[in-house]
Amino acid sequence: MFTNRLGRAVRGIAAALCLLGGLSAVASAQVRIGVGVALPGVRIGVNIPAYPNMVPVPGYPVYYAPQLDDNLFFYDGAYWLFADDDWYASTWYNGPWYPVEPYLVPAFILRIPVGFYRRPPLFFRGWARNAAPRWGEHWGPQWRRRRPDWDRWNRRQFPPRAPLPGYQRDYPRGRYPDAMQQRSLENRYYRAPQRIERSPHTERQQRNARQQRHEGQQRQDRQDRGPGERPPR
Repeated sequence: MFTNRLGRAVRGIAAALCLLGGLSAVASAQVRIGVGVALPGVRIGVNIPAYPNMVPVPGYPVYYAPQLDDNLFFYDGAYWLFADDDWYASTWYNGPWYPVEPYLVPAFILRIPVGFYRRPPLFFRGWARNAAPRWGEHWGPQWRRRRPDWDRWNRRQFPPRAPLPGYQRDYPRGRYPDAMQQRSLENRYYRAPQRIERSPHTERQQRNARQQRHEGQQRQDRQDRGPGERPPR
C-alpha cells in the first residue's frame, strides 16, 4: 500500500524526467520531491534475479518475458513493467523502476495483447487474449480524451524492434550494478534510440496551446497600448 501511494506521488515527476532526458538519463538521476528530499527510484516488490529470456511479441516491436511471473516487456531501449495497476520503466531488467503516468505510456506498450501478460490483473478477466487491454474502459473518459488514437495503427507495419541489451546477462544478482554503474555500462555497450511517440491528439494540443499563447499575447499588447493608441507598423 505504501509503495503504491509513493509510486503515484512521484509518477508525474519521473515521467516528466523520462520525456525530457530519456530513460537512460533518468536511471542515473534522482527523482526529487520538494526541497532536500530525493528518491532514487521506487521499490515495487519485483525481484528478477538474472537477465530474463526476452521473446518477440509477434506483430509488435515489443519483447516479453514468458518465463517470468511478472508483466515485463522491452520496447525501444527500455523495460516496461505493469504491476499493481501502475506502469514502471527502467533501462535495466531489475530496476531501479520509475513510475510512468498512464497518459505517457508508449502506444505500442498499451497495444500488447492480453495473452502476453504473465500476471494479468483481475480486471483483464473476460477480455480477448489476442486484443489489447481495454485501457480506455479501465482508466476512464479523461484518459480516453488524452489518448484517443492509441489503438489505431497499421497492423501490417510496425517499427523495427530495438536490439536487446544482451550485455546485461553478465550482471546477475550479486553483480547487479547500481544506477551510476548502469549508466556507464549503457554508454559502453548499448546504443538504441529513445523515441517519444506523439499522437495526433498531442500534436493538436500543442497547436492549440501555441494559438492560445499567441492570442493571449495579442490581448496583452492591446491592454499595454491603451484604448487610444495604434499598434506599431
